[in-house]
Amino acid sequence: MGQKNRVFDSVLDLVGNTPLIKLRKVAENLKGNYYAKVEAFNPGHSSKDRIALHIIEQAEKKGVLKPGSTIIETTSGNTGFSIAMASIIKGYDCILAVSSKSSPDKIDMLKSMGAKVYVCPAHVSADDPRSYYEVAKRLHQEMEGSVYINQYFNELNMDAHYASTGPEIWKQTEGKITHLVACSGTGGTISGTARYLKEQNPNIKIIGVDAYGSVLKKFHETKEFDKNEIYPYRIEGLGKNLIPGATDFDIIDEFVKVTDQESAHTAREISKTEGIFVGYTSGAAMQAVKQLNEDEKFNEDDLIVVMFPDHGSRYMSKIYSDKWMNEQGFFDTENTEEAVGVQYVK
Repeated sequence: MGQKNRVFDSVLDLVGNTPLIKLRKVAENLKGNYYAKVEAFNPGHSSKDRIALHIIEQAEKKGVLKPGSTIIETTSGNTGFSIAMASIIKGYDCILAVSSKSSPDKIDMLKSMGAKVYVCPAHVSADDPRSYYEVAKRLHQEMEGSVYINQYFNELNMDAHYASTGPEIWKQTEGKITHLVACSGTGGTISGTARYLKEQNPNIKIIGVDAYGSVLKKFHETKEFDKNEIYPYRIEGLGKNLIPGATDFDIIDEFVKVTDQESAHTAREISKTEGIFVGYTSGAAMQAVKQLNEDEKFNEDDLIVVMFPDHGSRYMSKIYSDKWMNEQGFFDTENTEEAVGVQYVK
């Protein structure tokens, strides 16, 4: 049984082949034609299903993963969920080192999927022994027979998207795509997808989205790692305080930085105008599109694909919580609670 009859052996058979959805109201005043690659249609509700399944299956083929093995990973939440989901089906134990910046919703989801979770302080340097990178490495060294996925420095991260996301977008746009706009964290999604698309048409422009407080944009432009660029920010799964080996900086044409506040409001706008319940990084990607329009980067005939990486349910205690938005100072004179739909009956 399979795709033809819409009956599947497990949820893992549903990874990939996500839809491309035309953006209308949120893009009605923008130049160009906009389509969202909505990765929330993966069974684990994010693009990370692709890399989790690909990396695990490659490790199985090489004999690195065996029955009873423990998979260890560093994650801001989505990759961890995807690995936990695959581990359930394939019979592996799963241990995840998670940044404390990850929403409580994400951490609860990981626990509900049977993973053992270590929550590590977010605002420490990457080489600090308490960072989620170093905690995962230590656990891997201490645990015999464990496998460390290491998505930030794993070439298979890119390969997963080269083999699936890139070909899907090329086919769905009938080769007419002119621009790809995607957030860059580990860099696997943007790099692997870009590599495939540029092989088909080297004129396709690849635009990465970075956060203020992250080092990626400056590194792309100068090849210098500048620690002075690093400071705390709120968006999860976007930007980095290190240079990920899974990012092919040469294939990315330019980076755009977005703010926490504007990205949060744009995510809420997408949900209200398009009926697509998106996560924080989807808001960041669309916010970058707005800024690129202001800089007149697009023409009327351009076909722009925007990656929407995950689902809004992962951010109920963050960008979709009025309390959290208030605490961050994100409800200003333009975005009051009343303006975004909250009325209190006295």
